[in-house]
Amino acid sequence: MWLEKEGKYARESLRTRNQSTAIDKAKHRFHEIMADQLAGRDYFSKTTKHGVEEYLKQREKDVEAGLIVKGRWRTIKTHLEHWLDFIHRDTKLKELERVDCENYFHSRTKTKKGIAVSQTTVANEQSTINALILWLFKRKETYIEAFDFKPLPRIDKGDDANRRDTFTLDEIKRITKILEMQCVLAKCDVDDKNSLSQAIVAYYFRAAIGTGLRKGEQLQLRWSDIEFEQKDVKGQEDDPISLVKITVRGETSKVRKTRRFYVQNWKCFGELYELMYPLYIKEKKKNAGIEPFADRLVFSVDGKMAPTPRVIGLHFERLMQEAGIENLEKRDLVPYSFRHFFITKMVNRGVAPMDVAETCGTGLIQIMNTYYHTTEAKMLKNVLPDFHYKDGYLIPS
Repeated sequence: MWLEKEGKYARESLRTRNQSTAIDKAKHRFHEIMADQLAGRDYFSKTTKHGVEEYLKQREKDVEAGLIVKGRWRTIKTHLEHWLDFIHRDTKLKELERVDCENYFHSRTKTKKGIAVSQTTVANEQSTINALILWLFKRKETYIEAFDFKPLPRIDKGDDANRRDTFTLDEIKRITKILEMQCVLAKCDVDDKNSLSQAIVAYYFRAAIGTGLRKGEQLQLRWSDIEFEQKDVKGQEDDPISLVKITVRGETSKVRKTRRFYVQNWKCFGELYELMYPLYIKEKKKNAGIEPFADRLVFSVDGKMAPTPRVIGLHFERLMQEAGIENLEKRDLVPYSFRHFFITKMVNRGVAPMDVAETCGTGLIQIMNTYYHTTEAKMLKNVLPDFHYKDGYLIPS
């Protein structure tokens, strides 16, 4: 039959020699094809590249509707880019078979560039890929509703090699010292946009170390989400404890849930406030109609645009070089590793798993599986409860 919209003939085998059966099948397929044409569905197959583009457009609508955050959309896009590299962008969707991705795990973990890809990352990618295929199947763009990925090997969660790598306490001290120096130098010339931008990124990293926020949560913080508080200590009223109360709004959180928590990071946020508020007042004198300071982004030169991932990445690389951090690629250290450090520090302090999960906005099982593992200090504490282990020595409690 001729398809006017696509300018091609649709030809199909009816797979029968019986004339009556063939006529019935032909009528049935004719009505199916015409219904699809009227609904705007193409008969001839689209490519995998086109299918991914259509799917990402739909997920963009989910971002606008508040169903997922922008960071999640970018993750989905990255996952599907890796799949397109594997399956090829010009492959026809209707030619896909369930077994086409059975070697996906092998392909992703044996990259030519030598970049390590974790099993958890591959598992997440496979889930994203099958979500795409199911979406396409429901729209009759594929004949399969999922790929049959090979079962992944069981992860030994007790093996330190499978844990989140993070910074050591000594490395964090060196990094923090450099960041504080960058902030001091930048404040000497706040009228220079480049200097101010460097200060903002330095404060961003300092806050990441002290709060454990995800990138998307931190970059979308507004000054209305920050509260400075002081808590009196009984018997020491002249020496209160300074705290910062942070509100992570649900629309900015990966888990879509608002949470509030305290951190002892007054110095970082206090300095940044003292830097940015006078600049805001100066700007307001020139333009009285600008938005309230409370509505401005915390980590932003103009209160509207946050540092881009590229800018953060470049500053991070330079920071690691200045701090003398070694084996970056082997250890897979990235800006997100500051969050791992924050969580690991809470765990090592003996904070209850549920409290860690609540503060960091993640699941209890995730915290238990990823961060609660036996360390040298813990093993010695179990056998020698009257001692604690520090700097290679046993110290009586």
